[in-house]
Amino acid sequence: MPGGDMAKPLLGRRNMESNPDLAATAGRTIGILGSGDFARSLATRLVYSGFQVVVGSRNPKRCAGLFPSAAEVTAQVDAVKKTNVIFVAVFREHYSTLCDLTDELAGKILVDVSNNTEINHHKESNAEYLASLFPACTVVKGFNVISAWTLQSGPRDGNKQVLICCDNQEAKRTVTEIAQVMGFAPLDMGSLSSACEIENIPLRLLPAWKIPVFLALGLFLCFYTYNFIRQVLHPYIWEQKNKFYKIPVEVVNSTLPCVAYVMLSLVYLPGVLAASFQLRYGTKYRRFPDWLDQWLQHRKQIGLLSFFCAALHAVYSLCLPMRRSHRYQLINAAVKQVMEKKTDAWIEEEVWRMEIYVSFGIMALGLLSLLAITSLPSIANSLNWREFSFIQSTLGFIALVVSTLHTLTFGWTKAFDENQYKFYLPPSYTLTLLVPCTVILAKIFFYLPCIHQRLRRIRNGWEKGRYVKFTLPSATGEYSSGESSSNV
Repeated sequence: MPGGDMAKPLLGRRNMESNPDLAATAGRTIGILGSGDFARSLATRLVYSGFQVVVGSRNPKRCAGLFPSAAEVTAQVDAVKKTNVIFVAVFREHYSTLCDLTDELAGKILVDVSNNTEINHHKESNAEYLASLFPACTVVKGFNVISAWTLQSGPRDGNKQVLICCDNQEAKRTVTEIAQVMGFAPLDMGSLSSACEIENIPLRLLPAWKIPVFLALGLFLCFYTYNFIRQVLHPYIWEQKNKFYKIPVEVVNSTLPCVAYVMLSLVYLPGVLAASFQLRYGTKYRRFPDWLDQWLQHRKQIGLLSFFCAALHAVYSLCLPMRRSHRYQLINAAVKQVMEKKTDAWIEEEVWRMEIYVSFGIMALGLLSLLAITSLPSIANSLNWREFSFIQSTLGFIALVVSTLHTLTFGWTKAFDENQYKFYLPPSYTLTLLVPCTVILAKIFFYLPCIHQRLRRIRNGWEKGRYVKFTLPSATGEYSSGESSSNV
C-alpha cells in the first residue's frame, strides 16, 4: 500500500493531548475480519492513525503481503481473541461463515461496514441481520459511507462524515472516538434501526440533482424545439431552403444560453418569493410551502447546471467559425460583396453591438465560474458566512444583471423587426427575458428603503401584530405598574 500523505498523522499532538480519551483510544488494538479492498484500506488507515491492527483471514499466509507490515495477519479465531472492537468487512452473504466464532465474539463490539447492492434489497438491514446472528455481541453500523479511496487518501480528499448508529451508547462512543482519531467527523444517527437508511445512502445516485436535471432537460427540449421551428422548419416550408445542417451545432448553441439564463434566474426567484411571503405574513417563523422549501434547497444544483450550460455555450460559440458551412457562407458573402461592388462592409452600429455583447458574455461567464467554484464544499468551508453570502448573493445578482445586458445587446432591435418573427413566434431571447427581468425588478423593489427596512426587521425577529410588554423600574429600584410599561 502507498504511504506518502497517508503516513502523516491526521490529528496533531496538541489535539491528542487536549483530549486524553482520544490519546488512550489511539493506542488500542482493533480487529478486522476480512481481507478485501476495503479491509486493506481500513487496516492501513488504522495503522497510520496509531492503532494496533490485527486482521483475521481464512488464508492468512496468502493475504499477509497485502496488508501493512505493522498489521498482524492471522487466523480469524486468533484475531478475535486479541481485541474487543472488530470491524466486520465481509459481505452479508458471508456472515454465516462467522458463526463458528460465536463463543469468541461474545461480549465484543462488531462494527458492520457492509452495503447492499440495491436499495431496500432485504427486509432488515445488514447490521440488524448481523445482530440477530450474534445476539451476545453489540453491533455498531458505521464507515459504510466511506470509500476505500477515502481511507487511503485521508479525509482531506474525500467525505469526512462517518454515520454511526447503535443501540448501546458506550459502544457508539467507542466507535465515535476511533473515527475521530482517524480524522473523520462521526455523526450520531441514533439507534440500530437507522442502519437501513444509512445503508441506502451510498446506493442513491445524486438524489439532490434529480429535480434540477429534469428541469434543465425540460427547458432544453422546449427551447430546442422552439429554435428548431424558427431556424430550420420555417426556412424549409416558406423558402424551400435546407437548413437541417444547423441541428447539431447552431440550434444547440442557440438553446444552451436560453437554458443557462433561465436557470440562473431560477436560482434567485425562490429568494424573491420567500421575501414576498415574509412581507405578506409579517413574520419569518411561518413555514414556507413545501414546493418553495424544496426549491430553495435545490438552488445550488440549479446554479451549477446554469454554469454548465453557459460553459458549453462558450465552447460551441468558439467552434462556430470552424464549421465548413460557416466557411462557405463567408465566401458567399465575399463574392456577393464583390458582385455588388462594395469596397467597405463596415457597419459601425453592428461592430459596437458585437463588441459589447461579447464583453458582457465574458464577464457573465467569469462571474458564473466564481459562483460555481465557491459552491464546492472544499472552497465554501474556507469562507466565513459574510464572504459566502456576498459571493453567492451579491455577485450572483450582478451575474444575473450582466447576463441580462448580454442578452439585450444580442437582441438589440431584433424584437422590433417583423422579419424576426417566424410563424409569428418572437425570437427566443425575448422569452428568456421574462423571468430574469421579473427577478431584477423585484430585487430593486426590495431595496427600496421602506421595504428593505421592514424586511430586515422581520428577519431580525419582528412580527406583525405582536407586541412585547416591558415594565420599566421606578427610581427606587422596584418595578412600577403598567403606566410605565412600553410596547415594542
